[in-house]
Amino acid sequence: MFLGTEIRLKKEVYEAGYTGMYFSLLHAFMFQIRLNVASRLAQPPTITQQSPKDYIIDPRENIVIHCEAKGKPHPSFSWTRNGIHFDIDQDPKVTMRPRSGTLVVDISGEKAETYEGVYQCTARNKHGAAVSNNIVIRQSRSPLWSKERNEPIRVQEGEALVLHCRPPAGLPPPIIFWMDVNFQRLPQSSRVFQALNGDLYFSNVLKEDSRNDYICYARFPHTQTIQQKQPITLLVLNLDAVNETVAALFNETDFFNGSVEERKPTFLIPSGSSSSKMVLRGQVLELECITEGLPTPEVSWSKLSGEFPDKRTSIVTFQKILRIVNVSDADAGEYRCTAHNRLASIHHTIRVTVKAAPYWITTPRNLVLAPREKGQLICRASGTPKPTINWAMNGIPIENSPEDSNRKVEGDTIIFEEVQTGSSAVYQCNASNEYGYLLSNAFVNVLSETPRVLTPANQVYQVIRNNHALLDCSSFGSPIPKITWFKDSQSSTLEGDPYLLHENGTLEIYVAQAFNSGKYICVARNTLGIAENHVYLEVKEPTRILKQPKYKVAQRNMNVVFECKVKHDPTLIPIMIWLKDNGELPDDERFLVDSDSLTITDVTENDAGTYTCIMNTTLDHDSASAELTVVAPTPAVIYEQPDPPTDLELTDMKPRSVQLTWIPGDEHKSPIHKFVIQYTDSLHDHGHWHNLTHVPGSKTTAHLELSPYVHYSFRVLALNAVGLSDPSNPSHMYKTNPAAPDENPSGVKGFGTERDNLMILWKPLSGLQANGPGLQYKVMWRQKDVDKNWTSVTVANVSKFMVSGTPTFTPYEVKVQAINNNGIGPDPAVVTGHSGEDLPVQAPDSVQVLVLNSTLAEVHWEPVPPKTVRGHLKGYKVLYTTLSSKMRGSNSRRIETDTQTDTCTHGMLPGLQPYSLYLFNIRVYNGKGEGPASSNLQFETPEGVPGPPSFLRITNSNLNNLTLEWGPPNDRNGHLTGYILKYQQVNNSNELGPIEELALPANKTSVTLPNLKYSTRYKFYFNAKTGQGAGPVITEEAITIMDEGNAFLPAALGEEDWQKEYVNGSQAYVLKGLKEGLSYRVRVVAKGHDDQAVLHQSEELLVTVPAMPSRQADIATQGWFIGLMCAIALLILVLLIICFIKRNKGGKYPVKEKEDAHTDPEFQPMKEDDCTFGEYSDTEDHKPLKGSRTPSNGTVHRDSSDESLVDYAGGDGQFNEDGSFIGQYSGKSSIRETAEAHSPVNTTAMNSFV
Repeated sequence: MFLGTEIRLKKEVYEAGYTGMYFSLLHAFMFQIRLNVASRLAQPPTITQQSPKDYIIDPRENIVIHCEAKGKPHPSFSWTRNGIHFDIDQDPKVTMRPRSGTLVVDISGEKAETYEGVYQCTARNKHGAAVSNNIVIRQSRSPLWSKERNEPIRVQEGEALVLHCRPPAGLPPPIIFWMDVNFQRLPQSSRVFQALNGDLYFSNVLKEDSRNDYICYARFPHTQTIQQKQPITLLVLNLDAVNETVAALFNETDFFNGSVEERKPTFLIPSGSSSSKMVLRGQVLELECITEGLPTPEVSWSKLSGEFPDKRTSIVTFQKILRIVNVSDADAGEYRCTAHNRLASIHHTIRVTVKAAPYWITTPRNLVLAPREKGQLICRASGTPKPTINWAMNGIPIENSPEDSNRKVEGDTIIFEEVQTGSSAVYQCNASNEYGYLLSNAFVNVLSETPRVLTPANQVYQVIRNNHALLDCSSFGSPIPKITWFKDSQSSTLEGDPYLLHENGTLEIYVAQAFNSGKYICVARNTLGIAENHVYLEVKEPTRILKQPKYKVAQRNMNVVFECKVKHDPTLIPIMIWLKDNGELPDDERFLVDSDSLTITDVTENDAGTYTCIMNTTLDHDSASAELTVVAPTPAVIYEQPDPPTDLELTDMKPRSVQLTWIPGDEHKSPIHKFVIQYTDSLHDHGHWHNLTHVPGSKTTAHLELSPYVHYSFRVLALNAVGLSDPSNPSHMYKTNPAAPDENPSGVKGFGTERDNLMILWKPLSGLQANGPGLQYKVMWRQKDVDKNWTSVTVANVSKFMVSGTPTFTPYEVKVQAINNNGIGPDPAVVTGHSGEDLPVQAPDSVQVLVLNSTLAEVHWEPVPPKTVRGHLKGYKVLYTTLSSKMRGSNSRRIETDTQTDTCTHGMLPGLQPYSLYLFNIRVYNGKGEGPASSNLQFETPEGVPGPPSFLRITNSNLNNLTLEWGPPNDRNGHLTGYILKYQQVNNSNELGPIEELALPANKTSVTLPNLKYSTRYKFYFNAKTGQGAGPVITEEAITIMDEGNAFLPAALGEEDWQKEYVNGSQAYVLKGLKEGLSYRVRVVAKGHDDQAVLHQSEELLVTVPAMPSRQADIATQGWFIGLMCAIALLILVLLIICFIKRNKGGKYPVKEKEDAHTDPEFQPMKEDDCTFGEYSDTEDHKPLKGSRTPSNGTVHRDSSDESLVDYAGGDGQFNEDGSFIGQYSGKSSIRETAEAHSPVNTTAMNSFV
C-alpha cells in the first residue's frame, strides 16, 4: 500500500513509477501554505450562505434562518426584523448558532406565524460589514376546504358546463387535479379539460358524462398534503327520455325536439375579442383559450408579429394552452387564438408585454489594493423598467457614509484613487425596479504586505535527464510581487530558451541536462520590499536495462534463469519487479528472485508464458520481456541453441550501405530459422545494441541500409527452435559521413495550455536521424487566414516551444524543420492547431423537456453561438436529479449525468424513476471544462406499470386446494391497485384448459384456491397493476396432492408404447392393476414442466409379478363382483319373464302402477340415439327438473348440500385422462340412492359417469 492506494500488479501500474506522487504531494503542501497565509491576513466579512429571499416555512418544524460569513477577524452577527433591530437575547425561543449568524427558532408551544416578517443579517468585523438579502419569512398554509353541500347538477345533453373547483387559498398555491372516488384521474380530451384555474370545462356534455364522483383535489407541495372537495354529481338529461315522460302526460305530444341542437363556438376564457397579458422575463408564459360549442370546437394558435420560438414553445391541454418557457423580450407581441367547428370560426387576440426584474450584467468583485493604488467596483444590471442602482457602505447608504475624497461614485461604478490604509470596507450594490431587486456585497481590502515566498526553502527538485523541470516560486504580497530567477552566483536573470517563466512564478526548463543541476534563486520584489528563496535542481541519469532477459525453450523439470542487469543513477534507489503475463508471479517457492535475475526450478507446462523485468525508481522506470516455452523431454535427441556466427566481413562499402557476410555456427541438430543482425553506434549510443534487420537461415549475406553520421559496428545472432545463439564478435567499425537531415520531426502538434499561449510539440529526431552534428529545430508559426508571413525561432535540445500572448482559441499553422551543420531538412508539413481554450461563457438557451413516458424524457435546447464556446466543442452535459418520489415508502435520491458527445441539440434521459419529480439543467463543455448552467427546470414522470411481483410460491398443497403467497413488486412505479391471478389446468399431453381469472386487492399477499381438481397440474399467471395498467407476468406451476393409484399402467414386454404414472416426488410407489403372468419393463423418468424435455431417466428393470390387490383395481375383474352381477342378471331375467306373463294377461305390475301415480309432467325422456338427457326448456321460471341435481348440460355443480363425485365413489374415485370417472359404489352411494330413490334423473346422471 502507498498513500492508502492499493498497488495492483499490472504492468502499466508498475511502469508508472513514482514521479507524479512527488509533485502531487508538493502541490498539496503548497496549497496548504497559501491557505495558512490567507487565514492570517485581515479581510472584511463575506456572506457565504443565506436563506432564500422568499422563505416559506413548515409550521410543524423549527425555523432555521441561515446566515454564514467569513472574515479576519471572524465577524460578529446581528439581525433586523421588519427594519427594526431584533434583540435575540430577549426571546428565549430564538438562539444563534456558535460562530455563526444562523438563527434557530423553537416553535414548540408557539405559533409559527408569530415569527413571520422580513429579516436581514449583518456580518461585521473591524474592516467592514456585509449584509444579507431581505429574507421574507412566511408560514406555509394548507387550509381545509370549506364545508359545503353540492346539489346534483342537471344539464341537458349537448350544453356547455363548468365544474368549479375553487380550492382554498394556500401558501404556496396548491396543485389542482380531478379524480374519481377510486383515485383514478378523470379522462380529459378536447371536449373535457381542466383550465389553469383548476375548473373542469365541458365544451358540450354527453350522456356518458353522468356520474356522482367528480372530485377536485388540491395538493399543497410544501407540506405534501392533499385536500379533497366534496364529490359533485352530474346528471345529463337526454331529450328522448324527457319527451317520453312528457308524451305520457300530454297525450303523446313531443314537448322537445328530439335532436341536440348544434352551436357555434363561443369563448369562455378569455371573453371578448381581445385581451392583454404581462409576463416577466425568464418566467413561463401561459395563454389560455377555452371555448364551448357543438360539435366540439378545434383550437389553433398563431403569432401575428412573428414566429413562435421553436425550442421554447409547446401547446398543451388539447391545444387549449400556449406555453412559452424562459420568456425573452422577443416574445412580446400579439398572439391569436382561433376556434372553429363546422358552423363558424371565431378569433381572440392577446397582447403580450414582457417586463423584467433586475438581472446582472456585471456583479461587483472584491478588490485587494495596496496603499495609493487605484481600483474600481462595477455594478451593472438590466431590467424592464431599467433598475435603479444604489450603493451602500457597510450597510449604510453611501450618501450617509463618511466622506472620502479618494472615492467617487459615478452611477453604477465606484472609482478609488490612491486608497489609504484603513479604508477597507464592504460595499453593497442594490439594483431594483418594481418587479424585484438584486443585492451584492464586494469588499475593498487595503493591505500593505511585503513580499513573502511561500515555497519551502531549500526545496530539492529531481528530474531525469531530457525531461522537463518545473521549479516553484509561489509568493504573496501587496502590491503583487514580481518574480525573477537566478542560477548559482550568476547575476543575469534566467529568461528565454531554454527557460520559460510562468505567470505564477514557476520556472520551467524544457529539456533538463546534467549542466542544469545546481542552486536556483527566486526573488520576489514589490515597492515595499524584497524576498528570496533557494531551491535546488538535481538532474539524474535515466534507468536502462543493459542485459535483457532472453527467449527460453526449456524441457519439463529443468531449471530456467532469466537475467536482467540494469544501469541506474547511483543516487536513486531501484526496485526490481518481475511479472508473468502482466500479472504477479505465482506464489510458488520454485520462483527465486535475485537482484538481477529470476530463477524457475523444475519448470512445468504451466510455467510457460511471458516474463517481464521492471526496474522502478522514484523518477523513472525501464522494462524488458522474454518468453518461456516448456517442451516435453526428448532423451534420444538433445537440441541446443546454435553456436554464434564467425568471420564477419564488410564489403561493397558505400556512403549509405554496406554488404555484411558471415559463417554460420553449429546448428546442434536444430535448423537455423533466421539470422538477426544488430548494430551499435559508438558515436551516439555506445554500448547499446539494436536490431537492424534479419535474413532467412539459408542466407549468410545481408545488404544493410545505413544512415549518415553513424559509427557502426555489427554483430550477428542465429535463431533455431531452441533459441538465440550468443552474439558473434563485432565487425570492424564503419563510419558514415554526415549529411543534411533526411526527415523532419514527427508528431508536430499545436495546442494551448493557457488561454493566451500556443504550445508547439514535436518528437525529436534520434541520433541516427540527425544525419550530422549541430542538430537544431526551426519552429515556425502564423495565425491561420490572418498572417501571411511565418514567425520562426531556432531551438536545440528541446521538443517543444511556447508562443505567448496569443488570442484565445485561435487557429494557427505550425511546422518544424530539422537543421544541422550540413544543411536543412526537407520542407516540413503544415499542421493546424489552436491556441489555449477558455471556459464557455454562455449557457444553452431555450431549454425544454418532453416527457415521453414514465421512464424516458427528451431534452431540447438552443445551441450556443460558436464564439462563446471558446474551445473545441465537446458536447452538452445534462445534469438531473430526483427532487421527490410520489411512491409510498420511496425516498430515493440519485444524481445522474448524461453527456451528448456531439453537437446535437437534444438528448434522451433514460432509466428515469416513474411517478417522480426531477430537477435538471444543461451546460456546454469544451476541452477546458464546463460553461455556466442553464436555469434549473423541473419535470414530472407519470405513473407507470409496475414491475413483476418479487416472488410467487406455493406454500400449501392439498388434495383439492393450493395456497399461493407473493411479494409486492420491487419497482411499484405508482400506486398499486391490485393483482391479477389467472390459472388453468395442464394435462399429461401439455394441453391447457380454460383460464380462470381472479382479481385480488393490493393489500393481500396470499390466497387459497379451493375446489381444485386433485392429482392435477395447474399453471399460474400472476402480475400486479397500477392505474396505468398491468405489469409483466410471472408464472409458476404446481400439482395438487396425488392419490395412490393412477389409470396408467407400465407397458408389458413386446409393446411399443410406454404407459406412465405421475408421482409427486415420492421415492417409492406401488404399481397397481398389473396382470398376472406378464413381465414388465419399468423405469423412472424425470421431466421438465413442459413434459417434453427428459432431464434424467433410470435404467430399465424387468419385473414379473402377479397382480397386486388394490382398491384401484378394475372392478370388472373382481370375482365377487362377477358373481354378484351374474346373480342380479339371473334375478332380473326371472322378473322379466314373470312381468311378461302378467302383461299378456292384462294386469299391471306394482312398479308400473307406482310410476303412473308419480309421473312428473316436467320430466322429459332420454334421447335414444345418443344416450344423453332430453332437451329441457326453463325460459319461464328457470327451475331445474324436479328432484334433479343435474343441469341440462349434463354437468354436476356442487353446492352446500351436495357430495362430490368422490363421495359417490366412496372417496377413492378419480378421473381418467378423457374425464370419465372410475370408482366403485360403496357406503355413501347406497345411502344417496336410498335418499333419492324417486329421482330417475339422478340415477341416469350417476350412470352417465360409469
